[in-house]
Amino acid sequence: MKKALSPLLCLLLLMPLLCGCAKTGNNGSELALRGEELRCETPTEDNARVFYEIFVGSFSDSDGDGTGDLRGIIRRMDYLNDGDPNSGKSLGVEGLWLTPIFKSPSYHKYDISDYYTIDPAFGTMEDLQELIALCHERKVKLILDLPINHTGSLNRWFGDFVLAHRKGDAASPAYDFYSWHGPNDSGLPGHRYAKISGSEDWYECNFSDDMPELNFDSEAVRDALVDVARFYLDMGVDGFRFDAAKYIYFGDNQTSAAFWLWYLQELKSIKPDIYTVAEVWDGDGVTELYVPATNCFDFTTSQAEGLIAKTAKSGSVYAYTSYVERYLDRIHSLNPKSMIVPFIANHDTDRAAGYLTVGSGQMRMAANLYILSSGSPFIYYGEELGMRGSRGGANTDANRRLAMVWSDGDTVRDPSGSNYKSQIERGAAEQMNDKDSLYTYYKKLIMIRKANPEIARGVYHAMEVPGTKLGGFYATWQGSRILVLHNTTGSAATVDLSKLGVTEIRAFIGMGEAGLDGATLTLDGQTSVVLK
Repeated sequence: MKKALSPLLCLLLLMPLLCGCAKTGNNGSELALRGEELRCETPTEDNARVFYEIFVGSFSDSDGDGTGDLRGIIRRMDYLNDGDPNSGKSLGVEGLWLTPIFKSPSYHKYDISDYYTIDPAFGTMEDLQELIALCHERKVKLILDLPINHTGSLNRWFGDFVLAHRKGDAASPAYDFYSWHGPNDSGLPGHRYAKISGSEDWYECNFSDDMPELNFDSEAVRDALVDVARFYLDMGVDGFRFDAAKYIYFGDNQTSAAFWLWYLQELKSIKPDIYTVAEVWDGDGVTELYVPATNCFDFTTSQAEGLIAKTAKSGSVYAYTSYVERYLDRIHSLNPKSMIVPFIANHDTDRAAGYLTVGSGQMRMAANLYILSSGSPFIYYGEELGMRGSRGGANTDANRRLAMVWSDGDTVRDPSGSNYKSQIERGAAEQMNDKDSLYTYYKKLIMIRKANPEIARGVYHAMEVPGTKLGGFYATWQGSRILVLHNTTGSAATVDLSKLGVTEIRAFIGMGEAGLDGATLTLDGQTSVVLK
């Protein structure tokens, strides 16, 4: 009853100065390696991907009604990934996360009315099938946002539940489909309830009256949610992002985590190579409870006060990379196949370009830190353009989900309720043709990551340059080792690499340059370098 429990690529990589660097900088420092090699498996080649989150209604409008849709994504695939890793003509992302596309009365679609119907504003099931086929043709994974903690109040499941309670029909399969309590019971402490219309009973609705909470003690509920996932996995979807994962049993992380372990076992029996990532918006100690079941977004590194932003603002790189090493060590002890999933912003947070300004170089430095790193980083649509958006005084998430700035006549509009006006002037059309734009920077960054697979998949080991804020990591994969170093400060620095046997610069990227004179590296401020 209640919840209790490439040619162009080669050209880009030849950009660094390989010798004879004559720049001045700080006194040379010897790179220090700390600790022992990690004892863990590394992410599989197929899953250590750069993903791109699309808030579907705000991305691209194909039919002129102002709302982004699936066909809009289809026509923008050449922007995202043109299928040719050596062309240098697309952003080059390797996975797409679509926010909910199921029938729903809201603009955000997290209050689902029907899991088996594509919202008419977004298109049809045939459109989804076409998008899946196109993604797979271009070796791009497609994952859907699957909110199952709650449904919308217009869902047929909830309608049947309400009807059963009005009739007092406890024998109905729908009677216990949602979490509820009777008139002589106050419900679980700290949980929120609303009256069931036409009944003396109350249903649980911790997020909103329009989002009733499913009862996960019900075998019928569990079976229904496996069936929903099976439907889309059989269609060819590669996996799911799970919304509000820690609220399955509100306030009970242990029982919620146990549910996800069961659920993912069921889904893996359908699709063994399923890609999943969960939203567990909490500290690492809570997030790690869910790691045995699924990868989780790393909220410690995200947003204005996260480790990535702090590091990008001239912070200590070693403080960041040593955190990553410790995090990987912990999650691999819980699940050897787990990955770190870093990001700086998403549809529920203020956009990063508001607190990491583009002109200062901080936005570029932050991108270096989390894209040139282990695991599976997620880019929020428009981040590569420097799009801005924050709740501000209006206190609405719609301001974080504004229309993609294409600057080519796309008719997509800002969502209802938004009032954020300080948007970028140069959209995708202009930035794609500018070699110095943020878009071009992100494109190069992803190409560098792909050209050095050790970065994403190798055994990760943090390192520091004593006496400086410089730092980074080395990663070993299939017998090959690379070194990634970041200089987040505003000044050039020199580093003695003689003990590491480094012989070449594979690439550098940032606000400056990098040079290698013998075993001495000179690295400009706000610049990162990949060495071998």
